[in-house]
Formats: sequence, structure tokens, C-alpha cells
Amino acid sequence: MITPSNIGFDIDGVFANTMALFLEIARQDYGINHIRYEDITEYFLEECLDIDPEIIRVIINRILEGDFESELKPIDGAVEVLSEIGEAHPLLFVTARPELSTVKKWVHRMLPLRPSGIEVIATGAFEGKADVVNARGTRYFVEDCLEICYMLNERGVTPILFSQPWNRSPGHPFRQVSSWAEIRALVDLY
Repeated sequence: MITPSNIGFDIDGVFANTMALFLEIARQDYGINHIRYEDITEYFLEECLDIDPEIIRVIINRILEGDFESELKPIDGAVEVLSEIGEAHPLLFVTARPELSTVKKWVHRMLPLRPSGIEVIATGAFEGKADVVNARGTRYFVEDCLEICYMLNERGVTPILFSQPWNRSPGHPFRQVSSWAEIRALVDLY
């Protein structure tokens, strides 16, 4: 079992259903209706989607900047489980996003916890995640990018891979979860 003080979380693809928002913006604003969530088989969208790379870049930048009308929704079960964990110990979120304010506001709006009980850190690069997690003394980190899981593991952090269509690679050595109920089952709150 993992104690609440020993687990941290990624945001996009773990807490925030960012790819569903990407697809919604692509449909509504660009008329791209042929892409399904399951078609996102690579973390870097240009590698798997039949969409102009410039449109992909524009949509991603809009998401990062909070420039969209659709709602960025949490992944099913995330709010309930994070709230329960957050009642036991302050939450740690570490994102590779380059800018903090938009995603931090979103996290605080989604979770019914005191702001002082939620720490959100933007590293600006994937490589910075392990440094932050290690500096906080966190031993486990829930992540959706398989490549980042390998980086975390090399730096002494035990990754927990949150299953998504873009990380379904057989043979990886990491514990994998496919729901927030499975994450909750790993955390000892009593």
C-alpha cells in the first residue's frame, strides 16, 4: 500500500481528459470528425494522427493557454479519489506544461480542497518531473507517458502507468492502472 504522502500525479491524461478536449476542439473548430480517442496511439500526436501538424500545434497551444470554449473535464473518478487522498495529505501535481497559471486554476476549480492542500508544479520539460518528485520525497508517481515512466524509474521514482491508447506497449515493467478506482485501491488512507 502507498501512503498519501508518497504519491504524486501528472495532470494531462491522468487527471485532466486533455485528449478528449483536443478531439472536441478539432471537431468543433476545424471540422475534423474522422479521429477517435482510440486513434491516439502515440504520445506525440503528429506521429499517429492524420491531421495537419500545424493544426495539432495550434490546438495544443490553445489548450495550454486555456483558449477554448469547450470544457476540460477530469477523467472519470479522478475528482472523488483525489479529494479523498487530499483530505489525508496535501496533493502533489507535476506537469511538463511550460506555463502554470491556467492548469493550476483548473486543478483548484476541480477539487473541493483548500488551495494550501494542493501543490501544482510546471516543469516546462518532461525531464524536470523526476527532479521535482525526488525533491518532494515522493516515491510513486502516476503518469500516462511511458517514456516518462522510464525516466522516473531511472531516477529512483516508482512510476504507475495510467493506461491510455498511447501507452499500450507490451513488455514494460511498470504497474499499470486503468481507472481511478484502481489508484484508490493502491493508497492506504487508514
